[in-house]
Amino acid sequence: MAAVTPHDLLPARPGARPPRLGAHVVDGGVEFAVLAPHATGVDLCLWDGTQERRLPMHGPTLGCWTLVVPGLAAGQRYGLRTHGPWDPASGHRFNPAKLLVDPYARGLDGEVALGPQTYGHVVDDESRGDPYGPADPRDSAGHVPWSVVVDPASLASPDPAANRPWTPWRDTVVYEAHVKGLTQLAPFLPPELRGTYAGLAHPAVVDHLLGLGVTAVELLPVHAFAPEPFLARRGLTNYWGYSTLGFFAPHAPYATQGARDAGAAAVLDELRSAVHALHEAGLEVLLDVVYNHTAEGGLPGQHLSFKGLSNAMYYAHDGGVPAAYADATGTGNTLDFRRTAVVTLTLDSLRYWADVVGVDGFRFDLAVTLGRGRDGYDRDHPLLVALATEPTLQALKLVAEPWDLGPGGWRTGQFPAPFGEWNDRFRNAVRSFWLADPSRAAHGLPGHRVRDLATRLAGSVDLFGHSDPPLARGPQASVNYVTAHDGFTMADLVTYDHKHNAGNGENNRDGTDDNRSWNHGVEGPVGADSPASDIVPLRRQSIRNLFATLVLAAGTPMITAGDEMGRTQQGNNNAYCQDSPVSWVHWDASPWRADLLATARHLLRLRRDHVALRARTFYSGLPAEAGRRPDLAWFDASGVAFDHARWHDPSVRTLQMVRTAPPPDDDTVLLAVNGALGAVDVTLPGDASERWRLAWDSTWERPDEERAAAIEGTLHLAGGAVTLLEPLSMRVYVLEAP
Repeated sequence: MAAVTPHDLLPARPGARPPRLGAHVVDGGVEFAVLAPHATGVDLCLWDGTQERRLPMHGPTLGCWTLVVPGLAAGQRYGLRTHGPWDPASGHRFNPAKLLVDPYARGLDGEVALGPQTYGHVVDDESRGDPYGPADPRDSAGHVPWSVVVDPASLASPDPAANRPWTPWRDTVVYEAHVKGLTQLAPFLPPELRGTYAGLAHPAVVDHLLGLGVTAVELLPVHAFAPEPFLARRGLTNYWGYSTLGFFAPHAPYATQGARDAGAAAVLDELRSAVHALHEAGLEVLLDVVYNHTAEGGLPGQHLSFKGLSNAMYYAHDGGVPAAYADATGTGNTLDFRRTAVVTLTLDSLRYWADVVGVDGFRFDLAVTLGRGRDGYDRDHPLLVALATEPTLQALKLVAEPWDLGPGGWRTGQFPAPFGEWNDRFRNAVRSFWLADPSRAAHGLPGHRVRDLATRLAGSVDLFGHSDPPLARGPQASVNYVTAHDGFTMADLVTYDHKHNAGNGENNRDGTDDNRSWNHGVEGPVGADSPASDIVPLRRQSIRNLFATLVLAAGTPMITAGDEMGRTQQGNNNAYCQDSPVSWVHWDASPWRADLLATARHLLRLRRDHVALRARTFYSGLPAEAGRRPDLAWFDASGVAFDHARWHDPSVRTLQMVRTAPPPDDDTVLLAVNGALGAVDVTLPGDASERWRLAWDSTWERPDEERAAAIEGTLHLAGGAVTLLEPLSMRVYVLEAP
């Protein structure tokens, strides 16, 4: 580190633009700026590997402290220390003994250690203490990461923002994956690439994704994150990454060892190269981002960054005395989106990931928090308006998880365009129809009516049709899912009635009890020699029913990584802390998993090949032109159009859905669904002049079983023909051209 004298240090460059928050390489040095409006002083701490040098920053100007240090370059490690009142009752927690991570740091070096040094208040070795008590005098350097100066202009990787695929929403199929978990057990990857950014873009992984038929990879958080202390004490970690420490820095442990050894810029280069390679293959990259809270936890939590810079500004407080956090996230803290600085931080971070890393969109965790104003959730919140109007962001894919844990937190369907939203009603309806209802019926209990499933199959206009003007968002706003990272896998939904989360260390209290699953009569795996082995084929058929309903419904399907190959978490429905084979994708090619993968590929190919399965607008139930079929029609098992009474009849468990694409496409597809425990004779709609080709049947273990249907003479049927639909099964028919 070059020697620096006090007169060399400048608050900003004369005649230059106002300083930008974070660390930026400029001519002759590095410019630093940090927001700490209530601090009485801020020290910039420079680390050369052997000693720390503290330099006072200039300010505050509009709450901002700045410094230009000549002679510094990219790769410099630094941190921040703040001076000011230690007055927790008033919301101020300034403690210069604590080294702080720059919220705008583009790289981090090191990890958060478990120990009392990382707390601003005095705690014991078990992290117990009074958060309103005295400040802790122990230095946290060596127990927290150093921020690192990164210069994007000097990166060697190709620009991943220059080759975006720009896949239309109508054609989008999302694949939710964990960077490490997707490839950690991949036998076809070199060991050094498993579980890394580079492994994500390996040709073998890309071939799998393309062969499956997905168009976008949605990555669980890759922002730098830190595990919660209570997990670290159990020997566990926050595997999912929903514990953000830095909103600009990539999570370094996901990079290869070579990149980590080379430093923060190499980590960023590896991620950018992976995004570019996925783009080259035609795959978009979406990021699951967590702006609603941070890794610092509640008031008793660690003192790592925001809490020491401006606890009263960054975090939402309840307005009481002593000051306490308002927690809408269930994590102990909530970032305060009533504050301009928090909105600015979020937008700056999103622009950085879009422009520099080249990602194609974002899924916002607990997105209702991001839209909370002074009177609760506001769909016209400044941040949501900015996302819809910001040139860098508005054209990207924006997806809301439309709830949080605060008052009025469930807001599915209430986000503005251009947002898509996770549709939990779709998840519940599909699980109920195929799993929970048959389970109840087996015990003589009633289930749900078919009308809820029909609404979800048709794009959930009841949720997403409310817009200005009405119906403008279209069914693609509904991001349909049956499983996600949170909850049972698809294979576990058909194997377990109850969660099995003992490995999480919370005595099985964590995780939801509303699984709407069905073990088909026996809890857990069933071996080939088990007396209950006869349920195994039905379990596999149930998986196929779930997968087909997901990818063939109107809307944007989201597949959870590994579901296409029968991945299990051994009944754990809250595997957030399981960085182990419990959570990782297994790539073994056992026969039934290979069959399931072939089925998944076939179903996604059907979706891709038939525009009738990819509706761009909500259905009207009317023909697009005189003499044509309605865009949507419903029929019962006898081939008669549904009437009001039939929709409300709980005994009806069979329906037929006919979808017709508007001109110039000449495409009509029929979904025949039987959710009853018994076989049903189904009369296909239409007249004898029309021919329906059977494209898929969920009773088929593999798609090539259509040969058997051809032999039986059921591959091609005329309108009005009667065919037997097996219990708990569905079929796809395509209307052949005359």
